[in-house]
Amino acid sequence: MTEEQRQAILDKVVAMLQTVYDPELPVDIYSLGLVYKIDLDDDANLHIDMTLTAPNCPAADFIVDDARIKLESIEGVKSVDINIVFEPEWNQDMMSEEAKLELGFL
Repeated sequence: MTEEQRQAILDKVVAMLQTVYDPELPVDIYSLGLVYKIDLDDDANLHIDMTLTAPNCPAADFIVDDARIKLESIEGVKSVDINIVFEPEWNQDMMSEEAKLELGFL
């Protein structure tokens, strides 16, 4: 895959992640800063490292399943691997300015 093709897919990945929401918050997981790593290998396998706002998040399965289904729908992506990590621990400073504003932190 060319670098242009890779970048086009990665742009779609980010856009798709911006449609995945924690059902308890009105902000998408990307803007919340829950996505730590996005990697697309040469075989078009997508690897995501992400976290949750809390280790015992009751919506964890819903969020991961929603992200996986949406990411698998992107043309050019062969497979999706989502790895939940808790290092570094998520905090409010990881949110985008827009997310902070939406949640009343600014």
